[in-house]
Amino acid sequence: MINKFYTPYNRFWHWTQMLMVILLSVTGWEIHGTYKFFGYQAAVSIHNAAAWGFIILTIFSMFWMALTGEWKQYLPTMNKMGAQIKFYLSGIFYGEPHPVLKSRHRKLNPLQRMVYFLILMITIPFQIITGLIYMYFHLAKNAIGIEYMRDTAILHTIGAFLLIAFLLVHVYLVTTGHTVWSNIKAMFTGYEKSEEHAELEHQ
Repeated sequence: MINKFYTPYNRFWHWTQMLMVILLSVTGWEIHGTYKFFGYQAAVSIHNAAAWGFIILTIFSMFWMALTGEWKQYLPTMNKMGAQIKFYLSGIFYGEPHPVLKSRHRKLNPLQRMVYFLILMITIPFQIITGLIYMYFHLAKNAIGIEYMRDTAILHTIGAFLLIAFLLVHVYLVTTGHTVWSNIKAMFTGYEKSEEHAELEHQ
């Protein structure tokens, strides 16, 4: 059965956020001196512009989730958490059925809920705060002390590693749908194949 899972804004937010994270990562590593591509000054300008784009997107998305009730999708739950972890550790490699049926009102399994909750409520705000402090360090140095700016840069880099690690794992798990491309196609079209009784699992 084919059901609509993702709204137009859902899909816009997903792809725009992904592009922003990639652009911020590429320019961020150049700023650190890892390689030369855009040039240092250009990389800083692009990074700062992308950062503001990311902040604006985050604010709009938070309002969207609040107004549509989509925030409920990200509330952590321990229901079937053990079964979900076992599935990812072994069941997925033996073709076992997914322990949690996917529906329009419950797109995320319990492990995904936990990870997304931590990303949305901790990692992203952490990156925004440390990034803004470092972006305007000439204003912040008098308030927090110039000696702490290096620590802020290190913390911001750790947050970047966490987001990149999430992105890599996310890309891998996307390929574990009905087919390798089914989940990716769904994020373009909004529609995905699901079990006919999945909506009965609405919470």
